Amino acid sequence: MQNVFDFFNAGGPMMYPLALLAFIILIMFSERLLYLHKGQIRAVEFVAGIKESLKKRRLLEAITICDESYGPVPCVVKEALINSEASPDVLSQAVNTAAVNQFALLSRRISSLAMLAKVAPLLGLMGTVLGFLSIFSAMGESGSFVSVAELSTGIYNALISSAFGLFVAVVGWLAYSFLNSKLKALAQDIDWASNEIMLFIVRKMPEREDLYIEGGDKK
Repeated sequence: MQNVFDFFNAGGPMMYPLALLAFIILIMFSERLLYLHKGQIRAVEFVAGIKESLKKRRLLEAITICDESYGPVPCVVKEALINSEASPDVLSQAVNTAAVNQFALLSRRISSLAMLAKVAPLLGLMGTVLGFLSIFSAMGESGSFVSVAELSTGIYNALISSAFGLFVAVVGWLAYSFLNSKLKALAQDIDWASNEIMLFIVRKMPEREDLYIEGGDKK
């Protein structure tokens, strides 16, 4: 453990902002991951259940199912159910607005991860520059030549912050990419569910319409 602290301190003062940046990335990633995970449901099965209630003309029951379910898909479907008596244009506008609002909630703070990942290597580079300035300042004050061992030690310490900054950047980009892939999957569920339920309502909720899947694709 002492070696870890020694290595950290050898990197210079910019190691502390980088450590804080890494902690913020970890907290943001954990919070968004839990939020997106909670929002995931089986969209096909959920919409199928809603359609079964609507086929029996049990609109209130379908709305109750949406209220008891968590996630963006139930919220968008509920908006379609509430506006089921409206014209197709009004229905489409209401559902699209709900979908945009849900997507905004889902994507909140995810882009910030990308921004933090871009800042990390810059902080590391700044730490390296400060380290080199310290080396040359010490050489100028001493007024004498320094040994290769002393110079290499100083350069090694200066480069630690750059290495740590690159490490934080890589971790940040991986976290951003992972969350972005989950966000796209949820966005596809929202888009599919909203189109499916709107089409079903516009068709006057036919009792013989089936929801099926071929080859794993939603239809």
